[in-house]
Amino acid sequence: MNSIIQISNLNAAYEGKTVLSQVNLTVYERDFLGIIGPNGGGKTTLVKCILGLHKPEQGNIRFFKNGKEVSNINMGYLPQYNSIDRKFPISVYEVILSGLSKQKPLLQRYNKAHHEQVRQIIARMGLEGLEERAIGELSGGQLQRTLLGRALVSNPEVVILDEPNTYIDKRFETKLYSLLEEINRERAIVLVSHDIGTVLKNVKTIACVNETVHYHPHTELPTEWLEEHFGCPIEMLGHGTFPHRVLKCHHEH
Repeated sequence: MNSIIQISNLNAAYEGKTVLSQVNLTVYERDFLGIIGPNGGGKTTLVKCILGLHKPEQGNIRFFKNGKEVSNINMGYLPQYNSIDRKFPISVYEVILSGLSKQKPLLQRYNKAHHEQVRQIIARMGLEGLEERAIGELSGGQLQRTLLGRALVSNPEVVILDEPNTYIDKRFETKLYSLLEEINRERAIVLVSHDIGTVLKNVKTIACVNETVHYHPHTELPTEWLEEHFGCPIEMLGHGTFPHRVLKCHHEH
């Protein structure tokens, strides 16, 4: 399978403090990569580096399309829920339309094709009838669907989701992951979450981030590593029918 993102020897810092050190990680076509790790371990910083929102001190991030290196790829981003200003006067339709802003010149209006893309995404997200509703009037699940629609409307090669199940109930969480499974048939997904049990049930590969990165090409994680680096009880893995599994070793990738 072709890679679409390759991260090599990446170091990143905030205010002189090292957050990420010697990170090596590859994201593949139609991958569903779960990024987990303790608070302050560098998960969000890694995502911001990939998106070009934070400049690393060292290392490089390379992008590929159809097996060939390119200068960049189209990425959709669903930010953390608490970073959204719900008082901002903007409608569901306008939020999703803003996901196409890079597909037109700055002072040019959106064309008919852009509006058709928005209408298709609104239908796919189940947001019909809410197009003109202000985001401050939405439920948590409706807002997450709106933001996911914004991330998808530009037809990206990769969708990056930062804690997507925050502030949504378990009922919608099930629908969300069903939708992500469908999306993953078309494109790669990078999912950042502190919810280990839910992540392990839904993703294909795992990157454990705690300044450095430990990569697994599957979701079988050693219980000893989780206890050491997360400080959480192993019952966290007993989610639904997911079995407990332990690897013999844990190598950096």
